Amino acid sequence: MHLMKTSRAFLASLMAIMFAAQLSADVIETRNGARIVGKVTKIEAGGVVVDTDYAGTITIKQSEVTAIMTDAPLAVRLDSGTHLAGKLSGDGGTLQITGTDGTIKTQVGKIAASWAVGAEDPAVVALRRHWSYVASVDVSGTSGNKNQLGTAGAFRATLTSPHDVLALYTDYNRQVTDNQKSADQFKAGIDFSNNFEKRASWYVRDEGGFDRIKDIHFYNTSAAGYGYDLIKLSKHLLTVRAGLSFRYEDYKNPLTADLSSAGLDFGLNHELEFGKGKMVNRLSYVPGFQDFSNYHLTHESFYEVPLASPAWKLRLGVSNDYNSRPGTRVDKLDTAYFTRLLLNWK
Repeated sequence: MHLMKTSRAFLASLMAIMFAAQLSADVIETRNGARIVGKVTKIEAGGVVVDTDYAGTITIKQSEVTAIMTDAPLAVRLDSGTHLAGKLSGDGGTLQITGTDGTIKTQVGKIAASWAVGAEDPAVVALRRHWSYVASVDVSGTSGNKNQLGTAGAFRATLTSPHDVLALYTDYNRQVTDNQKSADQFKAGIDFSNNFEKRASWYVRDEGGFDRIKDIHFYNTSAAGYGYDLIKLSKHLLTVRAGLSFRYEDYKNPLTADLSSAGLDFGLNHELEFGKGKMVNRLSYVPGFQDFSNYHLTHESFYEVPLASPAWKLRLGVSNDYNSRPGTRVDKLDTAYFTRLLLNWK
């Protein structure tokens, strides 16, 4: 008898806990009658993000939501700019926000954003400039009929805001084949662009370095001009550039004439994210005014995929460097295939 009473008490307690857990969960109702139970983490970009036990994190279109009921307060910003922290309730598209400062009645569709109480408004955070960094290393080698050792390293620091982007970068590549250097190249550069309109921007850039295999003791290319985003989406960007440039090349071999010429500057940058990966294509074309057949063309395409840790990524790609007037006994085109390990941090 005592055992039965104990069992009943245990079952009652378990049911009470389950019932309390159900009551403490947030509830989302949609136009088609669906009822999603979980934890509302935020509302942004027209979507309500909910953490659920049965389907993980899901995003529901805000336009399809008719009711939001939360057990704990959320910080909310309306389209009008009004801020309020409180619990959400209501149905039929009507929303009531109840906080310590009072109650506001509005519509679900008028919520511009929400976030955890005590945190900052995402719109304010997005306006701040922030640095991000990428470091990469590439080591390859062969032995046997041919001995080869290749080492490459690169670093890129990017300062980003909604209106401008500043990138500082450097890259070094060295290849030794059968005890002979087949690549010995260094470059460092800066690239700044400012969006003065939604899709339009102006830019300035400068890159300098050396390439001992191509007999270039020192080179420098400076350019400035106008950019336009043909595609500007959160996961898809296509930007074209056009401007003026100045190109200087100092050759070690006295038989090769040094280059010092103003010219044009054309560029293309394409980035596309799909799934967890990212595809990037970059193209630069710099012809001279004195002789348009004397130009420098560079290209790089790579696919980047995250590893087990989001901070580590693997990059697979190809790059081409074409100089229409190379130094004495130097090929016009260099093509490189690479596999690089990247570390990203902020």
